[in-house]
Amino acid sequence: MLKTPITALTEGRKAPSSTLDPDRFDIQRTNAGRQLREREHETVGIVLRPGTPADAPACGNICYEAFKAICTAHNFPPDFPTPEEARGLLSMFLAHRDFYSVVAESEGRIVGSNFLDERSIIAGVGPITVDPTGQNRGVGGRLMQDVLDRAVQQKAVGVRLLQSGYHNRSLCLYTKLGFRTREPVSVLQGTPLGQRFVGYEVRPATTADVIACNQICNQVHGFDRAGELRDAIEQNTASVVEHLGRIAGYTTGIAFFGHSVAQTNRDLMALIGAAPEFGGPGFLLPTRNQEVFSHCLEAGLKLVFQMTLMTVGLYSEPAGAYMPSVLY
Repeated sequence: MLKTPITALTEGRKAPSSTLDPDRFDIQRTNAGRQLREREHETVGIVLRPGTPADAPACGNICYEAFKAICTAHNFPPDFPTPEEARGLLSMFLAHRDFYSVVAESEGRIVGSNFLDERSIIAGVGPITVDPTGQNRGVGGRLMQDVLDRAVQQKAVGVRLLQSGYHNRSLCLYTKLGFRTREPVSVLQGTPLGQRFVGYEVRPATTADVIACNQICNQVHGFDRAGELRDAIEQNTASVVEHLGRIAGYTTGIAFFGHSVAQTNRDLMALIGAAPEFGGPGFLLPTRNQEVFSHCLEAGLKLVFQMTLMTVGLYSEPAGAYMPSVLY
């Protein structure tokens, strides 16, 4: 999770590999995109504008209440345990130069917000939240359309997000907007494992590690996430795992807002085993990774809930071990 507003550097970004689908998404051509535009008159009292750091208190409170309402309705713990945590996170996003933010207002009062992480050639959506007292007015649809329009304007080659598996309504909305379901992801939480694996050394990441880490991310995903990695190094949350004298994987934090990439499952398990804590509701692990999933369960970690990784635009099957952040 971001701690301070940091200028994300973008050196080291590379074009996606030729194995990826070269077609750029066009959200305006989807049926849902057309329907949202045709229904804009129904939300005539809703005004969208760019977010500012001064919006953090109001946006944070709505974020907390919105997630609390949907989570408790399905008997799951809220993503944010306190309003202060939600306000703290959104204050960082609102101040970060590489996060696009949009706020919805009704009669001068903030009723929702959405964010787009632009630190990579792939953009990540969220968190999107709407005041629980103002649901069913089309605000969420307009907030989603706005960030997707932004992604097109910024020439993002793809957009990704993760949605809570129990939230059927959001799954249907994102599917109508053109997002494809890629895989289920498990959110895991528990006592830090304190595990070490012979031949695998985990240490804090430094700026000197960025090139090697970018190479691994390119090998696994076809692009790097250098901006996020540099932010995490600055915040002292990033770690690398070395095997046979070479960097074999990295993490920006074994946490809800951290992502990890590794050459093998063993490298990934070493990073998980060395984590001092699992920030937020937990860390996200692709459920189909049976080796790592079963290892975590046998070590005593608990499944909190399932999420769904969804994408529109450029995508290729990961060619290695990875764990997404809640943004993607």
